[in-house]
Amino acid sequence: MVALALFDGRGRWLMQRRPDDKHHGGLWEFPGGKVETGEKPRDALVREIDEELGIAIRQGDLTPVTFAEETAVQGRLPIVIVLYRSLYNGSPLCAREGGELGWFDPEGVARLDKPPLDIALAAHLFEKL
Repeated sequence: MVALALFDGRGRWLMQRRPDDKHHGGLWEFPGGKVETGEKPRDALVREIDEELGIAIRQGDLTPVTFAEETAVQGRLPIVIVLYRSLYNGSPLCAREGGELGWFDPEGVARLDKPPLDIALAAHLFEKL
């Protein structure tokens, strides 16, 4: 899995609230999604951000920042999320898959209810800033 920490250049980061009817519904996360078979992580993130937010991100603008992984889960492989960072180019955003979008400073991100892996991603992202 891949996720994007989109920075507005003024100290705020984009977070996306998951629709209530989805797994982790109502929780806030970094936008992103699954890497399809045969797809490179950066390609997957470019595709996912277009699908979810309606904006074009260039692969060259993506900087890997950190990753988070689940502890072993019986019967399946653990989920691993790679977090990339990019500067927002000002294109209009649209929550194409429902939910809500919001810009938050690091303290605001820390206060949001998030899935466990997004908690870890945010902690790693902001400790490196």
